[in-house]
Amino acid sequence: MDPGTLLARITDYASRPDPYPLYAELREAGTVVPQADGSLLIGGYHEVAALLHDPRMSADPRTRGLETAKPPFLRLDDPEHHRLRTLAMRPFGPPHTPHRVDGMRTEIENITKELLAPFESGGQVDLVDDFAYPLPVTVICRLLGVPHEDEPLFRAWSDTLVAAADVRPDASSAPRDEAERARQEMGGYLVGLAEQRRGDPRDDLLSAFVSEPDPELRLSQEELAQTAVLLLIAGHETTVNLITNGVLTLLRHPEELDRLRREPELMPRAVEELLRFEPPVHMRERIPLADFDVAGTTLPRGSSVFLALASGNRDPRRFTDPDRFDPTRADNEHLGFGSGIHLCYGAPLARLEAQSALTALLPRLGTAELVEDPPPYRQNAMLRGPRHLTLRL
Repeated sequence: MDPGTLLARITDYASRPDPYPLYAELREAGTVVPQADGSLLIGGYHEVAALLHDPRMSADPRTRGLETAKPPFLRLDDPEHHRLRTLAMRPFGPPHTPHRVDGMRTEIENITKELLAPFESGGQVDLVDDFAYPLPVTVICRLLGVPHEDEPLFRAWSDTLVAAADVRPDASSAPRDEAERARQEMGGYLVGLAEQRRGDPRDDLLSAFVSEPDPELRLSQEELAQTAVLLLIAGHETTVNLITNGVLTLLRHPEELDRLRREPELMPRAVEELLRFEPPVHMRERIPLADFDVAGTTLPRGSSVFLALASGNRDPRRFTDPDRFDPTRADNEHLGFGSGIHLCYGAPLARLEAQSALTALLPRLGTAELVEDPPPYRQNAMLRGPRHLTLRL
C-alpha cells in the first residue's frame, strides 16, 4: 500500500488492536516517510532517539505561529522547559525530595489491596474501571492533595483532555475547544485548592508548591495551574494503559505469566519489557526549528514530524527478536518513557505503580480468562490502551 497513507492507517481506529504490522511497514518504507497530509513519519529506533535529543526539534506548538497560549512544560523547549520542569521536580523527586515517590510504596500497596478486595469473590470484572483507572488516579490525587470526595471530578476532565490529544490528522477543532474548557476548570479547581493549602500546609505537592520560600523558585498562579493539570493527566492516563496492556499481554503469554508467578522478583524487568513491547504512549510530535536533513530527506522548518516510539521499540536493528515478549530481556533501553529533555517526569512513580499492581494481580491472573480478545480500545492512537478489559475470574 501507499507509504504516504501510513499515518492515516495507523491512527484509523480499525488498527488500534494491532498497529505493529503497520510500524513494520513504516520501517521498511524508509527512514523518513512523507505523508499525504504534509507531515513526516519516522519509526526507526536510532532516528527517533536521536531526534528526541536534537535541539533543532521543538515540542512547542507556537513555533508554527498558529497558537499563542503558553503550553505546559511538556510542550515547551529549553530554557523555559528546564526552568519549569526543575521547579516542578523540587517537591517531587531528587535531589531536593528524594524519598517522595519511594515513600508512597506502602500507600500504593494498600490502595492496590483495597481495590482488589472485590476480586476475591470471582465473577466478571472490568480491569480498567474496577482497578487500572482508580489506582493511579487515587495515587496522583493523594500526591497532589486532592480530597478523596473530589477524585471523581477528574475522570470527566481527564477523558476530555485525552480525547483532544489524539494525533489524527483529520481531527476537528471541537475536542480541542472542549479540552481547553476542561483544562481551565481543572486548573481553577487546583489553584483554589493550593490557595487553601497556603494557610494550612500538608505533606502534599500543592502545599509544597505554594510554600516555596524563595520567590525566584515559586511558580506563578498560571504555571501552578498548568503544572498541576499536567501532573494529574500525565500521572495517571499513561499508567492506566501500562497496567491494562500489561495484564492483556500476560494473559496472552501464559507461559511467561506462570514464570512470573513462580519468580515474582522478575517483575521490575517484566515492567521494562512491557514498556517496550506494549508502550502506553505510541507517538510524539515534533516541529523542526530549521530545515535540516535526516538520511537524505529534508525536515522542513515548521512541519509536523511524528516520531513513532512504539515502532522504535520493535526495531530489529536495536532489539533481538523484537516481536517476542521476553520479561527477562537484557539491554532494554526502550522508548516507553520517551527520551531526551522530555523523558517522562513521572517514570519512577509509574514503574512503582505498575510493579505493585501487576505483582498483586499475579495470583488472580492464573485462573483469569479474557471475555473479549481483542478488547475494545480507546479512540486515541497516541495514548493506546483498552477502554475496557473484561475478565472472568
